[in-house]
Amino acid sequence: MSEIKLRKDVSKEDTWDLSSLFADENAYNASVKELQKRTEEAASYKGILSKDPDSLLRVLKWFFDGKLTEDMIGNYAFLNWATDGSDGTNQRRMGITTQISTAYEAAVSFIMPELLAVSEKVAEWIAADNRFDDYRIAVSKMLRFKEHTLTPEQEKIIAMQMDTASTAYDAFGDLTNIDIKFNDVDGKPLTQSTFSSFMIDPDRNIRKQAYDNFYQGFEDHRNTITKLYYGSVKQDIFQAKVRNYPSALEAALFEDKVPVSVYMNLINAVHDGFPLLHKFYELKRKMLGLDKLAHYDVYVPIVKGVKVNTSFDEAVNIIAKALAPLGQKYVDTLVTGLTTERWVDKYENKGKRSGAFSSGSYVGHPFLLLNYKEDVLRDVFTLGHEGGHSMHSYFSVHSNPFPCAGYTIFEAEVASTFNERLIGKYLLDNAKDDQMKAYIICKQLDDYVATLFRQTMFAEFELKAHEMVENGEPLTVDSARACYRGLLEAYFGPDVELPAFADLEGLRIPHFYTAFYVYKYSTGISASTALSERVLNGGKKELDDYLGFLRSGGSKFPIESLCKAGVDMSTPEPVNAAVRKFGELMDQFEKLMK
Repeated sequence: MSEIKLRKDVSKEDTWDLSSLFADENAYNASVKELQKRTEEAASYKGILSKDPDSLLRVLKWFFDGKLTEDMIGNYAFLNWATDGSDGTNQRRMGITTQISTAYEAAVSFIMPELLAVSEKVAEWIAADNRFDDYRIAVSKMLRFKEHTLTPEQEKIIAMQMDTASTAYDAFGDLTNIDIKFNDVDGKPLTQSTFSSFMIDPDRNIRKQAYDNFYQGFEDHRNTITKLYYGSVKQDIFQAKVRNYPSALEAALFEDKVPVSVYMNLINAVHDGFPLLHKFYELKRKMLGLDKLAHYDVYVPIVKGVKVNTSFDEAVNIIAKALAPLGQKYVDTLVTGLTTERWVDKYENKGKRSGAFSSGSYVGHPFLLLNYKEDVLRDVFTLGHEGGHSMHSYFSVHSNPFPCAGYTIFEAEVASTFNERLIGKYLLDNAKDDQMKAYIICKQLDDYVATLFRQTMFAEFELKAHEMVENGEPLTVDSARACYRGLLEAYFGPDVELPAFADLEGLRIPHFYTAFYVYKYSTGISASTALSERVLNGGKKELDDYLGFLRSGGSKFPIESLCKAGVDMSTPEPVNAAVRKFGELMDQFEKLMK
């Protein structure tokens, strides 16, 4: 294994080009000063937007111009920090940007209450005057919050309190990433980030040792970690109550205009798929040659990874061929971005953030962070996945004004997993042997288990935890663990062994500190399953519908935008279809193994 490079030693062509955001540090600093100036002058814009259409237009232009500047400097600071978080300059830039952004948000917090105080007048003005074309959709969405917005003074207090509101999450991060210590396993360090690697180790004894060691760390801090999550849940409920929502769930769904029925449809449809999920675990038990499958066995791949050596450029070529059904413009734009335009920061270096992400930017092009490895086939899928996010951003930015260019996470997870579906099909169609075919099918099966079933289990736990507290029952170590164990037993079935530590998993998931977020992964893969098959089996209309969805940005609410793309997420059918697809893949695998 080659030594991990320092950031300064990474070749320029392997890094992303941030000059489309800011030409240099001086340009960034100028924008920082610009945002500070806007923060200072915010008071002069108070109380004038209700005077007449001209005043409203002036305030909206000033506000959204400032939001664009805030977006640019925040993106620039974060992207630099992500490539080397150990660099002092990057740390300082990130800290300064966070402080400035917090001050700016507090300074402009009066705008929403003022808009809502004269909502009928504002609605009339923006409907009748084409000067508001760029702002109409964004303002209309803001006006929906009238019943859930406080007075300007109260909103300022809430804005000032938001930093404190994240204390539970911050403390959870410090506890789990720094304070909890784990013993080495087989001479290798066990950490939050290496735990998943141990769970796919072919040696069962090592898996069990890592599992027991890992969860013992959480067992030792079970009271503290439960209290932190309880605090986060209470904060969610406080925010919902103070803003007049019936529940924390409805507060979380309101912004995207997602009915509660969509959340419940997901859970119920996945429950209907339990027989297939249990069949999958029984298949895994047989393939691994075990008498009984335990919780620490469930992530071991059924098929050993095939040996590959796929350079980054070869991965781009595979993706280009796989995504051909999306049309020449889509493919050419993505390939150019991944190569000559340097959208991508390709390889690992010291201090670089782990994993992968895509960051859309209204100014400049999209940016993709990877830690690409040539001997890991999954990284080809990861590149395609993040490329899907990036192309979604590209089409949104080029089709919408800034105030309504941003799409929701509900929609984002469709564009990314859509690409994975096409890459999987291409690799399966072009596999040279049964071993490769089996590996690709298993990779897809694992994706459905991880994204459709597991994330829904998480979503169900969040719902139960919040309902428990909303009904006056405190969240204790015993009640939280009992709730989560019940879900483990339902999802894994009666034949999977669940050790005493298993239910501690529900207390170690960082996403739970952003409540009711994870269900979007499950709805995303359900929608992308339906839409990818629609495009592959359809013609020009089906492709145009999908590309229209990518272009819609934030101009529609997600249920509406996806309906226009060709999938109705207000019904359980897309989830049912994704469950059926999971079953079909399992049948394919079993036939291949005979």
